[in-house]
Amino acid sequence: MRIHISRTGGFAGIERHAEIDTTDRPDAAEWQALADRAMSAAHTEPPTGVPDGFRYTLTVDGKTAYCSDPHLTDAQRELIDLVLKEGS
Repeated sequence: MRIHISRTGGFAGIERHAEIDTTDRPDAAEWQALADRAMSAAHTEPPTGVPDGFRYTLTVDGKTAYCSDPHLTDAQRELIDLVLKEGS
């Protein structure tokens, strides 16, 4: 499974992108479950956020959804943090 996160917005307006491929990871099933929870609560269109807040594009195996601060679910926040930390 390929997970791509794109973060835009924020005070400085700096974009950040990261991607991770979980195919050969021993914890791939955990990533899949987390991604499923995060995507199920995301929007099909970019939501309006708050001024200087971050907006996120989540793409999991070619399916794209959107979310924004401060309305992230716990699963979305966890997935975003993990991918931005571990992805390249």
